Amino acid sequence: MIEQLKKHPFFSDKTIESCTLLEHQGYCNENYLLVVDGVKYIVRVFQEEDIDRKLEFYFQKLAYKQGISPEPLLLDELNSLMIMKFQEGKHKVSISISELDIFIKTIKKLHSHDIDNDDNITTALCRYELVKNATQDVIDALDEIDCYAVNYVLCHNDLNAKNILWYDDKAILLDFEYAAVNDCYFDLASISVEFSLSEANDIHMLDVYFGDAFYDENKLDAYKVLYKAVCEEWFQKNL
Repeated sequence: MIEQLKKHPFFSDKTIESCTLLEHQGYCNENYLLVVDGVKYIVRVFQEEDIDRKLEFYFQKLAYKQGISPEPLLLDELNSLMIMKFQEGKHKVSISISELDIFIKTIKKLHSHDIDNDDNITTALCRYELVKNATQDVIDALDEIDCYAVNYVLCHNDLNAKNILWYDDKAILLDFEYAAVNDCYFDLASISVEFSLSEANDIHMLDVYFGDAFYDENKLDAYKVLYKAVCEEWFQKNL
């Protein structure tokens, strides 16, 4: 890989000092840490073809401008890679109430973008894929969700612990492959599931997110069922 990257135009006038394949790789990319003239970069080599990388790059740029994601520097679709600035930080599998507050405020920044896109990734996954072999719990959750007005925002859609870096009292979002317009409750449900929030912490999360606006705990519960089903379907496809 290092020989290939040395030939890339982005690094043509630079000296690559080291290239290390990072541990804990995901299914969609291989991630390398490069040290180039004393500066650290992440190079993501794409492994999954069914992802709109231009949208991924665009959404991450939006998040970077808000200070909630590392800076994406280059998208090279021809060579199936993306280059971005390295971000210090660590992953956490559980978070405190104060960290949850920080996380929710970070997600609200992402959700604040005015994106003109009618596509809803959750609806697409569940209606046309999950329902084929849906459990009764999933069917009931879909029926429950249909009872509510939608809250469309730009969602991350993959808020597992590996996609969050914690640095200097900030939550930094990674990996925007599945970012799309979706109901905000999907991201909130993923946070609840991935970080094993208690019922009390679910309520706290909703209070912080919605403030004085109306919210419904039952809608969150339905989306939690849906999120778990989406994850199960996704992992079965990628075994």
